[in-house]
Amino acid sequence: MSHEEEKRHTAANVANPKRRSLLAAGSAVLAAPLLGLSGNTWAQATAPAKLTPLSFAWNPSSFCLTPVAVAKESGIFEKNGLDVTLINFGGSTDQLLEAIATNKSQAAVGMIYRWIKPLEAGFDVKIVAGLHGGCLRLIGYKPANVTKLEDLRGKTIGVQDLGAPATHFFHVLLQKHGIDPEKDVQWRVYQRDLLGLAAEKGEIQALADSDPIVYNIERDSKGAFVELASNITSPYHDKSCCVVGVNGALLRENKPVATALARSLIDAYEWTANNVDAAAQIFLKYTTNIKLDELKALYATLNLHHHAIGTDLRDEIAFFAEDFKKLGVLKPTTDPLKYADHVFAKVL
Repeated sequence: MSHEEEKRHTAANVANPKRRSLLAAGSAVLAAPLLGLSGNTWAQATAPAKLTPLSFAWNPSSFCLTPVAVAKESGIFEKNGLDVTLINFGGSTDQLLEAIATNKSQAAVGMIYRWIKPLEAGFDVKIVAGLHGGCLRLIGYKPANVTKLEDLRGKTIGVQDLGAPATHFFHVLLQKHGIDPEKDVQWRVYQRDLLGLAAEKGEIQALADSDPIVYNIERDSKGAFVELASNITSPYHDKSCCVVGVNGALLRENKPVATALARSLIDAYEWTANNVDAAAQIFLKYTTNIKLDELKALYATLNLHHHAIGTDLRDEIAFFAEDFKKLGVLKPTTDPLKYADHVFAKVL
């Protein structure tokens, strides 16, 4: 990690006042070490006598969801009164939200940029917490003299899909940094595994995608790429990437379950941030396509200390809705504040 990247990451991870009450509410888990990661000694000693069953959908190939595995393996879910069944889900966002809305899965985690548009359609799903910042990155090809955002003018950016979260997000971010995403740059679609090769051939001079795709391209290029921006670049340094959604009926009928889920995951994200080695070892049980040292390096690209709840969560959703409305993804008649009020719920 370069000096500049280290400074940015450190600044992004400094706890701010709006998180203090949240961390106090969930600090019981963090106040003591996680004992018995294999034998669940800690979980058995602290979990309530009766646990509430809960089905939870996630994608175990997403390294940023390591804390979900931590919460399951360490007993954090049990400590908060939940017997969680993890459902591996690799379908589309619409299918995921439909599964939550129809109670096939009572809750799930996903990327906020993928959820903004589908939730406009009216799925009975409520966002209850933001879990972390980071995941999407834009990198420049140094041999093409693209080493900062300003160098992108007149250049071509490679993406996997013109409707992908990275494409939408960096359209907005470039605009906020004074670069017209339609006139100043071109966007070209490639298969993910061909993005690095496209840069080497001179067909693109930068690329945008999620990690670990971007990380793997950087690694294989042996230093030919440099990070230009990410979704924790200002003004997104204190904004969520992945969020938790719960079934609307469950929330209305048994809100404490949603509260317990949100608290469990936030506790697990904080523990992961402070115990990256142990967290990585846990996650390696769930994935086979990444090495331990690579996994720890990827954690360093995230803001694992950022967790949005309550009014902060609503404001973040409204912020993204405004971005997507300007981009033409949301309807021109959609009011970002009303939209945020409709799709979020305060549970903590």
